[in-house]
Amino acid sequence: MAHKCHLCLLGLIALSSLLTGTSGEDETHVFIGSGENVHLPCNNALHDCKSTTWNYNRHSAAVELIARGIIMKHIESHERLSLGSDCSLNINNISKEDYGSYSCRQYENDKQQGTDSRVFLHVLYVSSSQTEISAGHSVTLSCQLYSSARVSCDDDWIRSEGIELFWVNQTGVKLTISDSRYQILSSSDHCIITLNTTLLNEDNNREWRCNVSQSDQVKTSVTYTDPSTTNTHVTKVIVIIVEFAAFAAPTVILLQIICARRAGRKDLQHREEIEMNTILE
Repeated sequence: MAHKCHLCLLGLIALSSLLTGTSGEDETHVFIGSGENVHLPCNNALHDCKSTTWNYNRHSAAVELIARGIIMKHIESHERLSLGSDCSLNINNISKEDYGSYSCRQYENDKQQGTDSRVFLHVLYVSSSQTEISAGHSVTLSCQLYSSARVSCDDDWIRSEGIELFWVNQTGVKLTISDSRYQILSSSDHCIITLNTTLLNEDNNREWRCNVSQSDQVKTSVTYTDPSTTNTHVTKVIVIIVEFAAFAAPTVILLQIICARRAGRKDLQHREEIEMNTILE
């Protein structure tokens, strides 16, 4: 009987492992905003990073980014990659294309040691539907959380962890649909939340920030700044330069004419003095 119970217990453990899908792997979730630098931990590192291999997987087959501590130069993003002293993977200037699953794996004598240390990278990205923005016009901002194929906004992990996308203004106040000035729509299927508003004159250089939180704790954010003030400033600088050039050109020409006339008068006076001296002699 004891033997049968032992077998049942082993069976339950194996079944639990299959249902959870972890298979003993260490898993970490990292949230980062586009354009930032990210640090992905390797929780199974050995004494030496020469045994470390980093793989990337988003859709199908895994792509080897770092093999035995060496960055793969044929990878398009290799210039943005580096290996930390603790064998972590550092990626600079994150883009929305970098989201997905990263695995840190250890090898010794060509044999894998232990299980993978897996990191799910979630990238927050903000975009605008308009390229030219000015007061009186409406603007729609989209904020999307790009996640692994295994993790979407409507899956159990997202719900259990209390993952939420929301907009705040430049003072940090959360924007809600109760504010008649803003229209906020969210789509759980694709982890998208949009903000629509009509710009006012005082909105110049105003910031809107999209946050992602986990259990009410903000994990990362991306800020969108109204570019109209910047564009206006650049335009003013260009106008000033053009106006200065238009004013300076005639002034320079006038100065040249005055200098030429003065030089001519001096030459004439000098010749008259020479002629006078000649007559006196």
